[in-house]
Amino acid sequence: MSIRDVYIVDAVRTPIGKFGGALSSVRPDDLAAHVVRSLVRRTPDLDPARIDDVYFGDANGAGEDNRDVARMAVLLAGLPTSVPGVTVNRLCGSGMEAVIQAARAIAVGDASVAIAGGVESMSRAPWVLQKPERAFPAGHQQLHSTTLGWRMTNPRMPAEWTVPLGEGAELVADKHAIGREEQDAFALASHRKAAAAWAEGLYDGEVVPYDGVELLRDECIRDTTSPEALAKLKPSFRPDGTVTAGNASPLNDGAAALLLVDEDGLRETGREPLARIRASAVTGVEPQLFGLGPVEAVRRALDKAGRGFADLTTVELNEAFAAQSLGCLAEWPDLDPALVNPRGGAIAIGHPLGASGARITGAVAHQLAAAGSGTGLAALCIGVGQGLALVLER
Repeated sequence: MSIRDVYIVDAVRTPIGKFGGALSSVRPDDLAAHVVRSLVRRTPDLDPARIDDVYFGDANGAGEDNRDVARMAVLLAGLPTSVPGVTVNRLCGSGMEAVIQAARAIAVGDASVAIAGGVESMSRAPWVLQKPERAFPAGHQQLHSTTLGWRMTNPRMPAEWTVPLGEGAELVADKHAIGREEQDAFALASHRKAAAAWAEGLYDGEVVPYDGVELLRDECIRDTTSPEALAKLKPSFRPDGTVTAGNASPLNDGAAALLLVDEDGLRETGREPLARIRASAVTGVEPQLFGLGPVEAVRRALDKAGRGFADLTTVELNEAFAAQSLGCLAEWPDLDPALVNPRGGAIAIGHPLGASGARITGAVAHQLAAAGSGTGLAALCIGVGQGLALVLER
């Protein structure tokens, strides 16, 4: 069996909304449907009935994104009911996992045309109540927030594995001696690059605002922030810590989607592809050191692609925390940091968990298309100790 080339024809995303912000009134299945619908409309030569499957990442699934949000997106987007959909969960890597699974199906001939993406509404993530072990217990019952992090944790898990995500970032800062000033400088650069990219119109070709919502730009970008403003913020997880709300990604709402095809599907679209998928890799690490998950995943993905850090022309590294990103960069001495997140990262743009992997993959594809050629890398850390990486080429 021959392995087929897989092309990214197009990639779109919503502006990323802040927690409780402009997109908080929009259901996650509607957000997902919006990017699917927008993607299809941008390729009018493609018959929607030719879409073999729709893969969507979603990290929560406890609320309005329940019961296979990918299939709900297909139906709400008005695609033919013959188009199926499957939802995948690799937490923060879910959107990229959807891309990888769709690409794998195309590569082995199980599909010719697929949509892959991700969605998250952290604003609308519900509180959940665990069922009692027996009926009608006396006393109060606890509601668990499903917005972010551990809940209903298995008591058999070692305590060091189940620390809060921010404490995990502090552990990475300890390991690599990354100070507060360095983290704040990284965060400031993220905001400045994102603001400049929007001002230059670099996101005009990929961002599709949600109809009826007055949000045309990512909502968490702080154009006027400064070293002094960031320095005033108190540590969030340790009294004497270095991780703050200013050098960590915020809570967000948003969706992203990509159109993937083989050679036959490419001819049907009548379009020039943005990029080709070359290789991917996933790895695991100690859960509390999740922030360093991308380190080995990136090395393996590059090795599979027959490429090295010197071959890269652009890199999207999801900025869960400045400490986590800087920790990864410290372990990649051959990577030019100037290539990383050239249009801003998640600290400024936002991190809607299930959507982020699809967002950064689409960002790399658009950057390669703008450059005309090159090799791009997208990578994320994943809670509970995983890393995911994808290599694209044009």
